[in-house]
This record gives sequence, C-alpha cells and structure tokens, in this order.
Amino acid sequence: MNYFYVINGKKLKRILFIAMAIIFAAGIVYSEQQNISVFTGDQQPKAIYSVKTDKKLIALTFDISWGDKRAEPILKILEDKGVKKATFFLSSPWSKSHTDIVDRIKKGGYEIGSHGHKHVNYSSLNDDEIRKQISAAHTILTDITGSGPKLIRMPNGDFDKRVLQIAGELGYSVIQWDTDSQDWMNPGTDKIINRVVSKAHPGDIVLLHASDTCLQTHEALPVIIDELRAKGYEFVTVSEMLNQTDVKNKEVQDSMSRPVF
Repeated sequence: MNYFYVINGKKLKRILFIAMAIIFAAGIVYSEQQNISVFTGDQQPKAIYSVKTDKKLIALTFDISWGDKRAEPILKILEDKGVKKATFFLSSPWSKSHTDIVDRIKKGGYEIGSHGHKHVNYSSLNDDEIRKQISAAHTILTDITGSGPKLIRMPNGDFDKRVLQIAGELGYSVIQWDTDSQDWMNPGTDKIINRVVSKAHPGDIVLLHASDTCLQTHEALPVIIDELRAKGYEFVTVSEMLNQTDVKNKEVQDSMSRPVF
C-alpha cells in the first residue's frame, strides 16, 4: 500500500523559513567562534603600557612628528644630564626632512621606534591602508637609520584590534604609556613635572614630546630627571624595559585617541 502526505503551501513555507533561520544562526555562531579564537586568550592583540618589575627602572619616551626647534634642546638636556637611555618614536615624513636630528639621536645611542607615516588615526583606515602606513614608515626609517624599528607608537595613540593585529604581523610591538606627562597640552612646567614625578613607578613608560608644538617639555625635563634620580630611578630604553618580566598589556575594546603633536 502506498501512502501520500499532503502539505499545504503555507506549512511548507513555514518549514523552509525555520530551516533557513537555523542555518543562518549556525553560520553566525561559527563566525563568532572564529573571531573569538583570534581575539581571546594569548591571541588577544595587546598594547604595552608598562612592565611589572621590582627594579626602579623607568623609560622616558619622546614622540616627534613636527618641527625642528624642540628636539635638539631635549637631546642636549639628556646629554648634559648623562641620560644615555631613552626611546624616540619618529614619524617617517619628519625623519625624512630632519635626517641630521635623526642622526644625532642615533649617535647619542638612543632607541628609535616608529611613529607611523601619515599622522592620522589608524583605526579609521581599512586594513590595506593600515599595512601601507606602517610599512611606508618602516622603509623610510630603515633607510635613514640603517636598522628596522621593532617598536611603534601609533599617531595620536589611536588603535583598535585590527591595527594591533596588523602591526604584530609586520613584526612590531605597539607601545603606549602608563604616565602621560600631558606636555602636549602646555599646562605649565610645574604641572608637567608634578604629573610625571608623582605618577612614576617601577616599570613605567612615560609619554613626552619633542615636537615644536610642545613648548614646555625642555623646561620641565631637567627637573624631572633630577627628581626621578633622587627617588632612585634608572633610565632605560623601552626595549630594555621589555626584557624585564611581566609586561603589562591591556586588551583592546574600542579604538582610543588623543591629540599628539
């Protein structure tokens, strides 16, 4: 005996709709799992803010993207104060037009990191453009200094997970800071000094600037150096700091930015 099942059109449409919804939902779950596998645990892209250490080590870092009036006075202060270890993050267009200052930074034995190419928020760019900006800066800085930088501080301190991941793929560690001197705001020499000295801690990375728009950094720097030394701090490069244990990373939730000059 043969049996025949009759399904009306409405019921058939309902079944097909439910089946398609299940398949679509399963696809979303799979996609999310793939994304989670990229951005969780040890694979989560991170930026470095400081290093956990018992040693009284501190890294002074200087961003430069514009001008030629502030960098040399800052270099002279470091030399006069006998600070042989510091890290300079240089934008590649600035470096290309100020090779004499870059050469002085290198001859002084200071570490050179990348500050990118275009001074824009990289989180606003597509993946190809992010890669292009980092790579362009790398080529220029390598040609000028003779060695490829391994550290990068993004323009404006801005990044997201994509920026961190692409930077990592290109062999870079993204360096932020734990203490922002806020010298870029030109708040007054005393405020810059007090902010750095009061917030300084072992393993700290300090953000300073040597661009012309930062008018008070060279005035605050001698006192900062003296007061940190009086507290027992030793000045090291960022790379030397990273050789300590327990790098302090922060997982990225959203892009972040601030004015940097």
